[in-house]
Amino acid sequence: MEFGAVVQTNPPAARTVGLAKLSEQYGFDYFWTFDSHLLWQEPYVIYSQILAETHKIKVGPMVTNPATRDWTVTASVYATLNEMYGNRTVCGIGRGDSAVRVTNGAPTTLKALRESIHVIRELASSRAVEYNGATLQFPWSHGSELEMWVAAYGPLALKLTGEVGDGFILQCGDVDIAKWMIETVRTAASNAGRDPLAIKFCIAAPMYIGTDWEHMRDQCRWFGGMVGNHVADIVAKYGTDGAVPQALTDYIAGREGYDYNQHGQAGNTHAAFVPDEIVDRFCVLGTAKDHIEKLEQYREIGCTQFAGYLQHDNKEETLRVYGETVMPALREHITAKA
Repeated sequence: MEFGAVVQTNPPAARTVGLAKLSEQYGFDYFWTFDSHLLWQEPYVIYSQILAETHKIKVGPMVTNPATRDWTVTASVYATLNEMYGNRTVCGIGRGDSAVRVTNGAPTTLKALRESIHVIRELASSRAVEYNGATLQFPWSHGSELEMWVAAYGPLALKLTGEVGDGFILQCGDVDIAKWMIETVRTAASNAGRDPLAIKFCIAAPMYIGTDWEHMRDQCRWFGGMVGNHVADIVAKYGTDGAVPQALTDYIAGREGYDYNQHGQAGNTHAAFVPDEIVDRFCVLGTAKDHIEKLEQYREIGCTQFAGYLQHDNKEETLRVYGETVMPALREHITAKA
C-alpha cells in the first residue's frame, strides 16, 4: 500500500512546502492538496516549489474540476511540471464542489468530466487530441505521463470511473462503503473491457494519531460535513432507497446547509449534525495500532493508497508516527537474507 498526505494550501505557502518536505522525509509517496482558488492559494504554483525542494514525492490536487480551468491550460501545467521535475504529478479530478459553488456555479456534467479527463490526459502525456474541432498537441512536450484519478460517489460517476479512470479517489474512510464502491468501479471496468485490477484505489480520510477521542472527533468532524455535500447531491438525484448504501445517506437527515467559508476546517459549525459514530467510521483515529488495524481492512478490500487529511492540530506528530510505525507495518517486508 502507498500513502499520501492531504492539505489545504493555506498561507503562508512555505508552510505547505514544509509539510510536503516533511511528508517525503517520513516516506509518504504522494502529497495532495485541495484546489479551490478563492478559498486557498493557487496549488500549481506551490507544486512547482514542492517539486524543486523534494526528490521523489508526487503532487496533485484532491481534487480539481473541469469548470474553473481551461482543460488545455490544465494539461499544459502538468506537462510543464513533468518536463521540469520528471513525471512526479498526478491529477485528481471530479465534477466540482467548493471551487464552483463559491462562485454560485454548479458541478459539471458527467459528460464534461469524461471529455475533460481524455483531453487533459492525452495532452499532458505528450499525445495529440481532438478538442473543439481541432487536433492539438504540445510541440515542446516529450515523454510526459499523467494519470487521471477520478473522485466519485454516485452510481453513474462510479461507472464513469471504472470506464476511464486510472485511479479512483473515495473521500470516505468507511470500510463497508469503500468495499461497495471499489466493487462497483471494478464491475464497470470489467464491463468496459478493462482490467479491473489495473485501476488504483485511494481511500482519503482524516488521519489523527492520539488518545483523546473527544478531541480527535471534534478536530475531524468537518469531514462528515464535507462528505455530506456530495451525499446530499446523490440523495437529491437517487433518493434514499436507491443503489447507494444506506450508511452513507442516513446521517445527512439533520444537515441544515453548509458554509463554504469554513470548508474543510476543524471546528466547522455546520458539521455539528455529524454524529460521533460517523466520525469514527469515516475517519482514521486513535493510536498507531488503531490506524494499522483499519488500514489493513482497507488493503483487504483492494485499496492501493491511503491518503490522510491533515486539517487538524496534530500534523507533524501524525506524520512522524505514520513514518516510524504505521507505514512500515503496512508495507511489504523484505529480509536482507532469506
